[in-house]
Amino acid sequence: MNKQTKIAVIGLGYVGLPLARLFSTKYPVVGFDINQKRIEEL
Repeated sequence: MNKQTKIAVIGLGYVGLPLARLFSTKYPVVGFDINQKRIEEL
């Protein structure tokens, strides 16, 4: 992967959220989740 790589994480639960946070240290990240309550908590 290079610096132009962008990452999308589908599902921001127990696995997706930590994964998105880890990837975000080096790459732009977008997270998606269908659980409205979880989205509001973030």
